[in-house]
This record gives sequence, C-alpha cells and structure tokens, in this order.
Amino acid sequence: MTSNPELAACVIGAGPVGASFAATLAAAGLPVAVVDSAPLPPMALPDFDGRAYAIALTSKRLLAASGVWERLPAEPCGIRRIRVADGRPGEPASPLSLKFEAAEVSEEPFGYMVEARSLRMALNAAMPEMPSLRVFAPATATVERRADGATVRLSTGEVLQTRLVVAAEGRNSPLRRQAGIRATTLDYHQIGMVGAFAHELPHEGVALEQFLPNGPFAQLPLAGPDRFGTAAYPHASAFVWADRTPIARRMLALDDEGFGRELARRLGPHLGAVKPIGRRWSYPLSALLVDRWTDTRLALIGDAAHGVHPIAGQGLNLGFRDVAALAEEVITAWNAGDDPGTPAVLARYQARRRPDTLLMLTGMHALERLFGNDFAPVRIARRLGIAAVDRMPGLKRAFARQAMGLGPGVTGLLAGQGLMKAG
Repeated sequence: MTSNPELAACVIGAGPVGASFAATLAAAGLPVAVVDSAPLPPMALPDFDGRAYAIALTSKRLLAASGVWERLPAEPCGIRRIRVADGRPGEPASPLSLKFEAAEVSEEPFGYMVEARSLRMALNAAMPEMPSLRVFAPATATVERRADGATVRLSTGEVLQTRLVVAAEGRNSPLRRQAGIRATTLDYHQIGMVGAFAHELPHEGVALEQFLPNGPFAQLPLAGPDRFGTAAYPHASAFVWADRTPIARRMLALDDEGFGRELARRLGPHLGAVKPIGRRWSYPLSALLVDRWTDTRLALIGDAAHGVHPIAGQGLNLGFRDVAALAEEVITAWNAGDDPGTPAVLARYQARRRPDTLLMLTGMHALERLFGNDFAPVRIARRLGIAAVDRMPGLKRAFARQAMGLGPGVTGLLAGQGLMKAG
C-alpha cells in the first residue's frame, strides 16, 4: 500500500466531463487524479459507432484551454446555420420556420459536431502527457471525506490524499447517494434515440430541429464527405430523436431499411435519400434536479448534478459549464495558497452553477410541454410564434448567442481566457 503527495482534487469518473475537468486542472499545473472502474479505450481510432456530440462554442474554448481540442484526431464539423420548424411525421415541415445564421453573431460557428470516438481519443492522448495528472483505470475507489480533507482508497492498493473529491459518475452517482444529496426526477415517458445516417445531398453545415407531436427530432451535420457513406450516400449527419416510449420501441425494433424510412419521414426531402450507419443508441428521458451540488469535500459535476431534456442538445454543454466554474474556483484557491475544498469555495461553485442550470432545466421542460402535443390551436399558435421570432432580429440574436453558450455573464474559460498556471 502506497501513499502519494496531497492532490488538489480526485475525480471519480473518466467520462467526457470528468476527464475534461481533470485535464483542465492538470493543464494549470495542479496535482490531480482521475479514477474510473472501466479501462480507458485503446488509443487506436475505433470504428464509428454512431455517437457524436454537439459542442457549443464556449465548450470548445474550454477544451482548447485544457489542450484537448487540438488533439482531436479528425476535423469537427462546424454548425453554421440552424433551422427550427414545427411539423408532423410524413408531412412537409411548416413553411413558418426560424433560421439562425452563426455569421450574424460571431466569426465562429454556433458549435461543432464532434464524434464521441474523437473526443475520447483526444482526452486519452492529452492525459498521459500531463505531469501532474494520474489516471487509475480500471480501478474502484472507497472515499472517506472529513472536514480537513479526504482519503481515496483504490482497489489497486494505492491510497490518495486529496483536498476535494469530484463526483462525475453520471446520473446514478454513488457518491451523491453516499452524501445523502436528494435528487428529484421527472419521467418524460419518452425514449431518446441517437445515431447517424448517410445521405445523398450535402447538409452545408445546417442543423435541423423539428418539433413533432411526440417529441423533437434533430439532424446535426457531420464532417465529410470523405469520412462516411458510399458514392450514393457520400454525406452524413447525426440524429437525436425523442419519441413516446411505445413508438420508440417499435422504431428501434425495425431493420435498417425500415428505420431509414422513418428517419426520412421526419427529415423531409432536403437531404435526398438516407441510409442509417453505425449503431443506434437509446435511453429513457427524464429531468434530474439535485437539492445541492456539494457536501463536505465533495462537488458534483455533469450528469451527477443535473439532467435536462435533449430538446436543445445542451446536456453535455451544461456539464462543461460545471467544469469551467469548478475549475476556475479550485485553480484560484490553489494559486492563492488556499484550500480548494473548503465550504467557501464549494459555495461559490454552487452559486455560479445552480441558477444557470435551473434556468436551462425549466426552459427545456417548458419547450417540451409547448411543442410535445398535437392540439390544433396550440400547433397553429406555436407556428405563428416561430415565424414572429424570425422577424425579430434582436430576439433572434439573443437566441443565437444562447445556442453558442454566450449567455449573460460568460467569463473566464468559457469566454476564451487562458488558464492561470500554478506557481
């Protein structure tokens, strides 16, 4: 059994949010460890599995500051336009649509579509080269938290002393339960389906958000055309499709040809013929809200702290905003010679993240309720509302900035400022 010099933080969970937090602290020179029960995937680029992330502009800035973005093995696809429309499966989308142009707000795209395998590769490439970061995977951890610090005992026999433990283990976080932090969930009685498809015509960097009676459907552009598909289907996009549970189960049981037909019914004809590629992924949809984000020497980040409806694709970006806020508080305290795991530091983190997350959660819930029905008067009103917003440049600009993550009060790493290195 060995002991190590005291860490600023020990992160439990090496998913995109946990690994990004660890990499951000390490890039600033702080001693940090990350522990995960699963081995990290091999460094060779695996086959495309159908998963991709919509990374907002502010999240890209965070990943760039930590040295992860530059290590992406493949060029991500910029989202330069977004089209929002109300529709019904098998019918043309309403002509009363809402169109956003990134060029009207920024020189950069709204965000970037990054394949899950590419982000994992970038994190795996960055972490081993960071002198102050230690990765333990596969390993399990037993955590003992006290007022004066925390001890993490690993299944490998190592014992880590740390000022702060960060729970990044996802929605069913054992550390959250151990701390007695209550989580409230709201079941949407929907299943989210995620995957990708090749298509005949170019997407031109345009993302489509279709509001359908049983849940939203989004088409998100992937890089190409040389990375996917065939001569007949040279281009590719990702899809995020939420539907009522019984309908989604029927869709998931279809073969590729049948599933492709259902995709086409929701997409419309603008991409030509389509063909599913990669795996299909699915998960039940629910909102999750925690009573508090912290406990003694403990901070929750990512899905351990919140869950929102994927209607606007902001789940992972909310996690990256957690990363930026907590990293800034921890780095500032450490560089000042203070303890980064004290109640005062954790209170500042919660104060920064709770209002933004509550606003996002309630906003996504309201959108789901407004658009998730087929009552004719409501459908007509929302189509008129979409058309009205399209004619209001100031409001459109505000919505566009929100899609980029550029809401009020964006500072620090999310605003593109560099890391403050430890002395």
